Parts: sequence; C-alpha cells; structure tokens
Amino acid sequence: MTAAEAHPFPDQPWNDPAYYLSRELSWLEFNRRVLHEALDDRTPLLEALKFLAIFSGNLDEYFMVRVAAIKQQIAAQVTVQSPDGRTPSQQLQLIHRVLRPMVQQQHRFLNRTLRSRMAENGIYLLNYRQLNQAQRRYLAHYFEDHLFPVLTPLAVDPGHPLPYLSNLSLSLAVVVVDAQTQETHVARVKVPRVLPRFIALPEDLWSKRRQPCHWVGVPLEAVIAHHIESLFPGMTIQAQTLFRITRDADLAVEEDAADDLMLAIEQELHKRRLGGSAVRLEIQRRTPQALRTRIMAELGLSAVDVYAVDGPLGLGDLTALADLPLPHLKAPPWVPTVPPALETLGHPQVREADDDLEDAEDLFALVRRQDQLFHHPYHAFSATVQRFISQAAHDPHVLAIKMTLYRTSGDSPIVNALIAAAANGKQVTVLVELKARFDEENNINWAKKLEQSGVHVVYGLIGLKTHTKITLVVRREGDHLHRYFHLSTGNYNPKTARYYTDLGLLSACPELGADMSELFNYLTGYSRQHQYRQLLVAPLTLRQRLVTLIHDEIQRVRHGHRGHIIAKMNALTDADLIQRLYQASQAGVTIDLMIRGICCLRPGLPGVSENIRVTSIIGPFLEHSRIFYFHNGGDDIFLLGSADWRPRNLDRRVEAVVPITAPALRAELRFILETCLQDNRHAWDMNPDGTYSQRQPPTPEAARSSQAILMERAKQHRMG
Repeated sequence: MTAAEAHPFPDQPWNDPAYYLSRELSWLEFNRRVLHEALDDRTPLLEALKFLAIFSGNLDEYFMVRVAAIKQQIAAQVTVQSPDGRTPSQQLQLIHRVLRPMVQQQHRFLNRTLRSRMAENGIYLLNYRQLNQAQRRYLAHYFEDHLFPVLTPLAVDPGHPLPYLSNLSLSLAVVVVDAQTQETHVARVKVPRVLPRFIALPEDLWSKRRQPCHWVGVPLEAVIAHHIESLFPGMTIQAQTLFRITRDADLAVEEDAADDLMLAIEQELHKRRLGGSAVRLEIQRRTPQALRTRIMAELGLSAVDVYAVDGPLGLGDLTALADLPLPHLKAPPWVPTVPPALETLGHPQVREADDDLEDAEDLFALVRRQDQLFHHPYHAFSATVQRFISQAAHDPHVLAIKMTLYRTSGDSPIVNALIAAAANGKQVTVLVELKARFDEENNINWAKKLEQSGVHVVYGLIGLKTHTKITLVVRREGDHLHRYFHLSTGNYNPKTARYYTDLGLLSACPELGADMSELFNYLTGYSRQHQYRQLLVAPLTLRQRLVTLIHDEIQRVRHGHRGHIIAKMNALTDADLIQRLYQASQAGVTIDLMIRGICCLRPGLPGVSENIRVTSIIGPFLEHSRIFYFHNGGDDIFLLGSADWRPRNLDRRVEAVVPITAPALRAELRFILETCLQDNRHAWDMNPDGTYSQRQPPTPEAARSSQAILMERAKQHRMG
C-alpha cells in the first residue's frame, strides 16, 4: 500500500482539534450513563443502589489515575495539547466543571428520591433524629463495645500536623474547646475500615413497625459522631465534619532499572497503600469555612479540588445495601447456561489429581470436530473455560499448558487447576502480568504460589503489558502432538465472567495453534518473531492490518461496491485510526461503532463523519467483548480479541486478535452485532458534541434489550 493509498485525503487538516473529543470528557459522559441507570425509574431499587456505587467507584479510580496524572503534568509545567486542543490545565478545569453537577445530582437523587423508595420497600438508612430510645441505647452499647476501643483521636496543631491520611479513608475532623484554658484545637478521628460501613439494628428493635420492614441501620460514622464527646473528656465539641480524601495511586516502575520486577512492584505497592499526593477532598457541605480551609491547607489542595456534598460520603459502600437478600427488589437473577454442544459431555466438574479420567468425556474430541465459541455470562464460565483448563490439567495425554494471566479472582479455580497440572507432571508455563492496574498485589501472590508449585512463571516483555488472554494446550494423540487453544476478549476470572460480556474461541486450528506457540516463545524467550500465519499481534502486526482493512473498504466503495465496518469495543482514542475512519466515512463506507466507554471520534460531522454512528450500551452486564467486522466485498471478515483501538493497546501492550472462519461462529457473531445495534432499551446514541441520547422504545412492549435477547436465546438453545 502506497503512502497516497494510506492517506486518500492528503489535504484534510486532520490535526484540527475540532475533529476530536476530549478523552476526559468522553469518560465523564460514560460515567454519566452509568449514573443514569440509577436515576432511571425502570431500574429496580437495589440495582439503582448498585449503579450509584459503581458511579462512585469509577470516580475514585478516575481521580487516582487520570486526574492524578494530569496534576503531575501541570506540576511539571507540561503545556502540550491533547488532540482536542486542550492543555493539562484546561483539561483539569473541564473535568471539574463537568463533574461537579453530576456529583451533586448523585447525592440529591440518593437523599431526595432513593431513600424514600428504600423506605417504601422496607429498607431504612436512618440518622440519629429518626431513632427511638431503644435503638439509641443499642448503638450506645455498640459504640462502647466495638468502636471506642479501636478509635484513636489525633491532635492537629503546629507540633502535630495533620496525620497522614490513607487513600480513600473516611475521617471526622473535630473542633474542640478546652474547658479550662478556652483554647481551640482540631483533631482527626479515622472511621475504621475493619467494621461494616452500615450498622444493622437487631430485628427486635424494629420488627414492630406497621409497614413492611426488611433492614434498618445507620452509617458507622453517624454512630461515632453522636458519641464523639466520649473521645474528648473535658472538652467542648464546637464543630465536627466528615471528609474523605483521594490520592494519586498509579504505580511508577522503571522496568529497565529494576533488577527484580516483582520486588520493584511490591515496593511501589507499599507506597500506594499510603498513597501519593492528595488529588480530591470530599467534604460535607455544612462544614465551617475555617475548618474546610484548614483541611485543604494541610492536604495541599485548592478550592477546585473540593467536592462539598450533602449526606454520606464514599457512596461506593452502597454495595453492602445493594447486596441485601431481597430478590424482589433486584433484576431477575441470571443462571448461565451450558452450550448445547458441551451438554452431551456431561456435567462439568473440577477433578482431583488422582481421579480416573480414562472414561471421562472428551472435550478435545469435540473441539477437533468444530471450533467452539463461548459467550459469557450467557454461557457458564465453569462449564466452558474452566472445564477446558481443568480437563487439560488432569488429562494424561496433555503434555504442556501455557497461559497468560492478566486478572483473576482471589480464589481462582483456574490457578488451582494450573497447580494441579504441575503436580501431575505437565509442563506448565504462566505469564503473570504484574502490572495489571489495581491487581498487582493479587497477581504477585498468585505468581509466588504458582512458582512454589513448580509452575514456570514469567513476567512478560520489558516496556509492554501482556494484555492478551490466551491458553495453549499441547496434547499427544497417537504419534502426533496436537495444539488446542483458547483466546478470550476477557480475563480468566470466574467472578467477573458472571457480569462481563465476553467472547472466547476454543479451537484446534493447526495454523493458529502454531501461531500461539510462536507468540508464547515471543513472550517467554528471546524470539524476534514478527510475522504470524493468521494471528494479529500487537505491537507487531495488528495496527497495520486494521489500517489495511479500513483502506480496503474505502477502495471497494470507490469502485462502486458496498463498504461496511462494525467495531465493538470498550474505547476508541487512537488518533490515526480515527482519521482513517473519517476517511472511510467520506468515501461512503457505512461505519457502526459500539463503544461502551471513551470515544474521541465525533460522529455526524458534515462532510467528515456523516456515515459514522456511535452507540453505547450500558445495561445489567458490563459490555466488554471486542468484535471487529469488515464487509470485504461480501467475503466477511470477523476478528475477535482483547484490544481496544487505543495507542496503549496497539503500541504498548501485547495483544492477540484472531480471525473467525467457521461459518456457524461467524453467523453467531453477526447475530450478536445485529442484536446490539438494534437495542433500544440500554443503548445510547452519541451526538456530534460528545453528549449521548438514550434510545426510547415507542412502547414498553417494544423494548429490545440486547442483553435480555441474548439471555433468552441462550435458554432456548439449551432447551431446544
């Protein structure tokens, strides 16, 4: 492909900021859609609480990583503009200007609407004014027995500066007056994390209510605040307020300079537990200005970093209430199904090392006959992926297992199966990505356990995160060795597989199996393999292949044929691919982008992106799968992998994307894409200015939820 072909519109000023949306604003719009799920009166009560908690948890991570990085750039006097034309200072101003009303809306909804709905359904989150004498007596005893012994008031004065506040910690700032000297002092009392955030009252203290009642409780900090005088005998409490801080929590590991990567990350994790510089202060609105100013000064924050709200802080803890065992206040539970092809193999189970597998049903024979596509959470992770790895671990004919492990659960059956495989004498190699953000400690623990069990553990390539999710199994069958592999768009995590939508391919394709072997050699040894038969690998071949596929659609439209691109992913931020999509749109290619989160492309710009439609689905499950479709003149191309179209995925991570060639699997992917595109219940359409409009069905009966349709389809396939 020539340079002219690669850039069919060479005179277009593609560096114009008008063509790009702010990455930061786009993420905030994503979280606004999450918040809307709580606000939507069609959302069951406890699901609304869950979405409020998710909104808050998302913001915590956003401040710890994105806002912290921008503040570091400002401190370093970086003035380079982002593609949308903003400097770091301008980006930070934008974040606070857009986010502040959203946070106020969240708290206003909780205080004015949701708590009323909770009470109507027998869930009471009370303050002290609402408690009767018996309930107050119970909490007084609770304070004496469970709280007072663990609380430590810490003085704040010139000789005792504000003690170090850990990241995301909740604290009470207390202003006291000495009864003898009349001097005013400030102290801090940390709300302990070792106790439940919400204290449930015993049933006998509220069971006599006339209306239905399922749970009654009060926030932990309210109990401490009510009894605060007992911590300061001889003092008069002049004022007190609740506040919460967020700190920079990103890791900074110089891999080239680290002799021991695991040790270097462990040292950085120790720093994270303490936290870096403060980046946000959440505080109660009624806080006296002098006290607020004092806290800000101690933390080195300015007014723009302060979020003053009414009601409780740290709403991520609402998950405790969202998890109440009240199914009538939740979405109907979904029980994942077993794919029909696997049902004939019998009920999946994890076998011990000494089990007799000679008569066990053979999953490998099924895969030899036909590739298998698993769609979670519609298909049970335990009956598919977990079964494949477990059977490989105990099959006497399996010689080797190789896997990349990016994130997994704390009680991972996958890791236990790998340990069992090593105990059974198989060669087991696991690439554990120690730099998986916020899972570093968990992965270090698993790496140590695997190594102690005889598994070969490696940590990938310097300067690159290994984000691809692949497993390779080598099995002796007669006089030959055969390769079986699994490639997934999501992690080997049975817990997130219950609510992340992900796809996985299980195949025995010889060419792809050979590619997988060479990819593992690239990851674990000194291989400089740069070419693969079918597999697309980042940072080696994936970007160029995507560029070529987009270019080919442009060329076909120019010759009078149809051009169509569908891309489903989590984020689109890569400026080069955005430009090429604009070029394809100008040529007349129809482009459907399903992007759950960040999208820096602007659809619907006259003369630029009129043929591009961007949608986002925010529903009960987290859309996480990545599917790429190119019409290719009628010879459809379907690609599956874990890579978003972001510079980090295409240039700074190891990713693997696989072509899907089996007709039945291609038909299944087409159905998934078409179903998602037709969603009018949880889908949002992106406007040219970066805002979103939620699709509304003409009647409730006409609602088409793609996730509900896929659940029903999975049930019907199992039945029929």
